[in-house]
Amino acid sequence: MIRFREARRDDVPAIVALLRDDALGAEREGASLDDYYSAFDAIATEGGNRVIVGEDDGRIVATYQLTFITGLSLRATRRAQVESVRVAVDLRGRGIGAEMFADAEARARAAGCGLMQLTMNADRHDARRFYERLGFTPSHTGFKRRLD
Repeated sequence: MIRFREARRDDVPAIVALLRDDALGAEREGASLDDYYSAFDAIATEGGNRVIVGEDDGRIVATYQLTFITGLSLRATRRAQVESVRVAVDLRGRGIGAEMFADAEARARAAGCGLMQLTMNADRHDARRFYERLGFTPSHTGFKRRLD
């Protein structure tokens, strides 16, 4: 049984391993953990930002980041932004992703959110089908611009 909890600093190596464990992540995730530890420490100080892990018998098998955003649009609807969604490759297709999103939704509702949103890389075709099965709709086109 998967137990979802807020990540601890000592979970960072396992989280990074999950982020690296696919074709896109292998290209874009770095080798040094120092930057990841610094980012984790910064996230820990931000009130509306959480990294969540799914743990099975002591093994981190899933992760996602959940950020709460208070805004004025859509009648001041508070949003939950879901990012960095990963499930261990050897456990995909077993319902862990659906459990993870049920956990994210429960956390979002508890934080007063009326909307969950996410972005995904357009090359992740399986992920798109998964999100649509969960009831997400591809309602917007997203853009990104690197600032370095």
